[in-house]
Amino acid sequence: MREKWDIRRGWLKIHIAVDEETKEIVSLEITDESVSDGDKFRDIVEESGRNSGMILKVHGDGAYDTKDNFNILEEDEIESGIKTRKNATTGAKGSPYRAKCVRERNKLGYKAWADWNNYGKRWSVEGVFSAVKRIFGESVRANSTKGMMREAELKFLFYNVLLKA
Repeated sequence: MREKWDIRRGWLKIHIAVDEETKEIVSLEITDESVSDGDKFRDIVEESGRNSGMILKVHGDGAYDTKDNFNILEEDEIESGIKTRKNATTGAKGSPYRAKCVRERNKLGYKAWADWNNYGKRWSVEGVFSAVKRIFGESVRANSTKGMMREAELKFLFYNVLLKA
């Protein structure tokens, strides 16, 4: 990807969790491009629980469809709204909870599953990204990685301040 776009510095990945009702960011992790969304799932869920109290359900796209992530949800007794892959196996190798969720999706079909799970609420995260980019811009001015991460973090924290104003 770097070669295609002639990028030297790399880019930041912002991993967030948003309260569906208030649109407030309840968890924020900033990493470089080498860290996947699924790798930060446990950290995001734990921080969300500390910041907003009890978590009832987690909505997430296919990037979060891993056995480990479903096991985390099962451990914490959190309902899954994570989209599973179309060709996901219904075998319980490593995660009986994921297998159960896959069977539910297969039984209902994607459209009915999405409606039943309120999967559209996942877009509240995308709405926050859009708002932050519109208000503060999508680039950073800092040159060091640490400075870029701090600047991006401040943009998202200020977004929360604006919500409460």
